[in-house]
Amino acid sequence: MKILGIDGSGLVASVAIVEDDNLIGEYTTGYKKTHSQTLLPMLDELSKMVELDLNSIDAIAVAAGPGSFTGLRIASATAKGLGLSLGCPIISVPTVDALAYNMWGSSDVICPILDARRGQVYTGLYEFDQDGSLHVLKEQCAVDFHDIAEEINSLGRPVTFLGDGTPVFAEMISSIIKVPYRFAPAHVNRQHASSVAALGAVYYANGECQPAADHRPEYLRLSQAERERLEKKGSLQ
Repeated sequence: MKILGIDGSGLVASVAIVEDDNLIGEYTTGYKKTHSQTLLPMLDELSKMVELDLNSIDAIAVAAGPGSFTGLRIASATAKGLGLSLGCPIISVPTVDALAYNMWGSSDVICPILDARRGQVYTGLYEFDQDGSLHVLKEQCAVDFHDIAEEINSLGRPVTFLGDGTPVFAEMISSIIKVPYRFAPAHVNRQHASSVAALGAVYYANGECQPAADHRPEYLRLSQAERERLEKKGSLQ
């Protein structure tokens, strides 16, 4: 089973090839370029490096959201275009779930936080069962950070934070989190397409995939432009 993973949901752009339980190759960068400039060239370079025949891919796993609206659109369009041309199904992997999967095997509660602006975060709460399965304690959502902090404190367990929201909310974390906490180290604290592909393989085994033509990103909330338009019309509460 060979899966192409794609993640453009945040500042990081990442592509990876996972075959069964092996990572064949991954190209990840957090450099300040738009994903429209990076994703396809990265995939092309990775394909050359590992001598990948794209026709050998069985499925495409993509971080389907939430995250950057522009990044999600670019990554989803890339996955959809490839899926249509190659005849591959698409596995839509929730962005926050895939980020939590970076911490596979941890005994802590895992709390990814992505900066959603306006004082909100895209987040969720996770743990790993004894067999290594990812267990969702709180499904990914867009909330005020104080709300997720209250839930974390109520669990009374150590927690690991990761994601691009950690530096943004680090001061708040130190002031309102009452349980032991730590921040994930650099090699696992941002999105990785290898985690998208690996978790995608679990979903695929459970029959959770779709034809490429049916794939849509999951934004969780309106874009700023859409919010402003509705605010002008007076229809956004």
